[in-house]
Parts: sequence; C-alpha cells; structure tokens
Amino acid sequence: MDDTVKYLLSEDKLPTHWYNVVADLPSPPPPPLHPATHEPVGPEALAPLFPMALIAQEVTSERYVEIPEAVRDVYRLWRPSPLYRARRLEKALDTPAHIYYKYEGVSPAGSHKPNTAVPQAYYNAQEGVTKLTTETGAGQWGSALSFACSLFGIECEVWQVRASYDQKPYRRMMMETFGASVHPSPSDLTASGRAVLAEHPDSPGSLGIAISEAVEMAAADPAVRYALGSVLNHVLLHQTVIGQEALAQMEMAGETPDVIVGCTGGGSNFGGLVFPFLREKLAGRMNPVIRAVEPASCPSLTKGRYAYDFGDTAGLTPLLKMHTLGHEFVPDPIHAGGLRYHGMSPLISHIYELGLIEAVAKPQSECFAAGVRFARAEGIIPAPEPTHALAAAIEEALACKQTGETKVILTALCGHGQLDLPSYGRYLAGDLVDHQLSDEAVAAAMANLPVTS
Repeated sequence: MDDTVKYLLSEDKLPTHWYNVVADLPSPPPPPLHPATHEPVGPEALAPLFPMALIAQEVTSERYVEIPEAVRDVYRLWRPSPLYRARRLEKALDTPAHIYYKYEGVSPAGSHKPNTAVPQAYYNAQEGVTKLTTETGAGQWGSALSFACSLFGIECEVWQVRASYDQKPYRRMMMETFGASVHPSPSDLTASGRAVLAEHPDSPGSLGIAISEAVEMAAADPAVRYALGSVLNHVLLHQTVIGQEALAQMEMAGETPDVIVGCTGGGSNFGGLVFPFLREKLAGRMNPVIRAVEPASCPSLTKGRYAYDFGDTAGLTPLLKMHTLGHEFVPDPIHAGGLRYHGMSPLISHIYELGLIEAVAKPQSECFAAGVRFARAEGIIPAPEPTHALAAAIEEALACKQTGETKVILTALCGHGQLDLPSYGRYLAGDLVDHQLSDEAVAAAMANLPVTS
C-alpha cells in the first residue's frame, strides 16, 4: 500500500484525514465571483452562511485536512462502509468483467450524505450556531442533516423540492423523526418561493429554488447558518472518505480498477469516490477511466455550458464557474430527485475541462432497468440516483462480454432505494417517461446566464 494511503487510515480502518484534490491538479479551479463587481470573493462573503472552519476548508490548498475525533466517533456508527464484488451480477451478465461497488446505504440515513452532514453540524455547533437551514431533492441530504443536527443539538429546517416532497413522503417522515421541520419548495414562507408560485402555481420545484429559500432564511437571521449537501469544495472534501476506504479495500482484494463510474447531480458522491483514485492516476500509480453518469433530463456536463452562474434560482449566491444549464432551469420531475440540479460542482467541472474525466447521460428507464437487474442479482434495491452508475457499469461489463476483456469496474452504490419503491412501482407498471432535453430547451434555459466579461 502506498504511504499516502497508510497515512490516511487508522488501525480501525477509518480515514484520519479528508483528501483535497485541488492540491494535486495541474491548475486550480476558477474562484467564485461577487455577482455585482465580478471580483473574486473572499471568505467574508461566505461568513453569513457558513462557519469559519468550513470556509477555511472551502478555500484551502492543503492536500490533507484532519478529521476531528468527534466526527470520526460518529463515523464509526457505519464506517468503514463495505466494498462488495457483485459476483452474482457478473454471473447474470455472463461477463468476464469484475464489478465492485462501495455500498454507502449502510449509513443511518441510508446514503453517502452523512459523510458531510456530520462534520457540517459539528463545525456549526462548535461556533455556537443553534439552527441550520437547507434544501433537499429526493430527501437523502435532508435526512442526513436532520440526523447530524440531532446529534449536536442543532435545530434543522429543510425545504424539499415539491416533486420529491410529493413522490417520497417517507423521506419527509424520516427527517421529522430526526427532529427537523420540512416544507415543500417553492413555499409561501420566503420571498423567493412566493415569486415562483406567483408565476408558476403548480411548479414542481427544483434544487435551485429550494436553495434560494434556505439561503434567504439563513441570511435573514445572524443566529442561523446554511448547510449545502453537494457542489461546494468542502462538501466534496468530506466525501473522500469513500474513495480512501475503497483504495485500501481494492488493494485487499488484489485488484486495481480499470473503469470507475459514479452518478453525478451536484457531484459529492462522484467526487468522494473518484478523487483519491484521481490522485493515484495523477501520480502515475494507476490509470483508470473515470466516467461521470448524469440523467438525460438534467445533463449539465454533457449539454450544459462551462460558465459563471448562480448556484440558486433567485441569484442569492456568489457566481460559480461550473457546467450549468442556467440557474432558471427547472428539470422534469424524474425520480432521481438528487440529480435534479442545474449545475455541476465547480471542482468537478474544472476537472472535466482538464480532460481528466469523461461524462455520459442516461435516460431513467435504462437506469431503472439496471436497478432492477442489480436488485434481482445482488439483493439490494438501489436508490434511483446510483442506478445511473449501475447502468453505465452494466454497459461496460456487457462490452467486456463482447471483447473478452477482464476489466475491473468500480462504482459507488451511494444509497438504498427502500424509500423509493413508488418509483420502482411506476417503472414496473410501465408508467415512467423518459425526458430528453432538447437543444432548444437548453438554449432557452441558458438565455439569462450572468455576463461576467
């Protein structure tokens, strides 16, 4: 095992540090800009929303950031998460490929999201914050932050995208069980929500709208802070516990991945899995193909523009350089609610522009077919989001069947789908519709991108 990997794992196999990929990139990502002056923003611009410890992590160029012992103590409830070889799926596909999946569904919230929710709640509690606001799509992030806030005595208020609020009532019940208050977004509780409802009373909502509502509420009260479940650097930093564990586990299995695939919405699950492997690739110790998989109805990497844009619909955030479909874009109400975001993580967007990763888009019917195939072979029903990665992994494995190659394929099963069964019910009944985003729709959605030069 490489010394850098040894450095990051303790005797109980838990990572001791998060890994910051920025330190090893050929060039740093472009900075956030002030929406009025278009000048790079400093830490003070983020202070109304985030505690200083997280702001420091957002802008750090250090390669490793130590994980506080209080956070590691909570991680021990489910980490290290298991890495499985999908032997029964391999047999069902009749492929020579070796398929591995890192299973994050063992966490208390059933997804990878607590990996960042716990440190975010911890750092806010350390600075005396008593309440956090946030948005959530499918509900995995809202569930994770509700869980984390309950551990550190912080109140949690969640705006859940309306489409998912209606489709996934058990996610709301989980959040409320952990002590959070939950509102459908757009709501009449905020100016940004009321503005959307005035123009579109039946709006299905979007993550951009929900972010606007949560940010608006946090910015109005100095005792309240905001927490984000994806996109930003510090969130992806926290998720690297996934890839660090997977590196060590793959070595224990005596295998090196040839292809790594992960689903991408905002980018936290994908970055968490692949960044430690990208470090090894950049150092010349391995050379996997790294593939991001996004929904065809919300394809920010494959159809979006690399440009400065707001992270929310109302334009309350700094401008971020990212692959975007436009901050006013409202995706179709697909069942992979966690992937319905108009933009991609600035860090992943930058890495994509550097040519270090590739991206594909998949329609939801192909993804649910892959989820059913996986469930019937491996016995785990995946959340709709990771079925996108499974679809790409199965596609790769079937290609190996044709060529006879014995490729090693690694993916992250970032959550279970036990609270997403109505979505599977619609698929099994033949009621799902594939939404393809036309070039005309993309152009219309990006018509109001901010002009920064």
